[in-house]
Amino acid sequence: MLKEQTVDKQANLQATPNLTPAQEAVQALWEEHIGYEFDTHNTEDALATMVEDAYVNHIPVMTGGVGKPALREFYSKYFIPQIPPDLELVPISRTIRTDQLVDEMVAKFTHTIQMDWMLPGVAPTGKRVEVPVVAIIRFRDGKLAHEHIYWDQASVLVQVGLLDPGTLPVVGVDSARKVIDPNLPSNTLIARD
Repeated sequence: MLKEQTVDKQANLQATPNLTPAQEAVQALWEEHIGYEFDTHNTEDALATMVEDAYVNHIPVMTGGVGKPALREFYSKYFIPQIPPDLELVPISRTIRTDQLVDEMVAKFTHTIQMDWMLPGVAPTGKRVEVPVVAIIRFRDGKLAHEHIYWDQASVLVQVGLLDPGTLPVVGVDSARKVIDPNLPSNTLIARD
């Protein structure tokens, strides 16, 4: 699920040994949580890493839930069973405090299954998607308290064929590729006019 880092790898490797024990605990808990979601696909184990009133908010489409009962339903019906089998997360950068972790990554997958958590009501298109994602995770009492997950929904819609980039100031896969390779051209939408 998690692939080798391609950007800021040296900076992150240099910073990792300087983590405090509290930061190491936060990082370990987050890695455990996402392992339950993406590797073992276990709702109950994922929920066990969270406080009772935890919430998940996928900001672009407002999917998720508040509190363990709502999260149990969301995880077991809409999120975990609707993770594409080829989904990979490519880490870009990570910032860790004692009570919060921020992951920047690129999600890559083929839209071969219904994904109501990201594309509500959209039938599988079979299209390949690469999208930058930012996850802001707050911790409380040694567990996850909330997840704010951001991605560029316009980029996703362009890549699955639901939005025409020729008529709007949006891009598709290029946004993910520029995160991975900052040397790719900038200002292409400005130059288009």
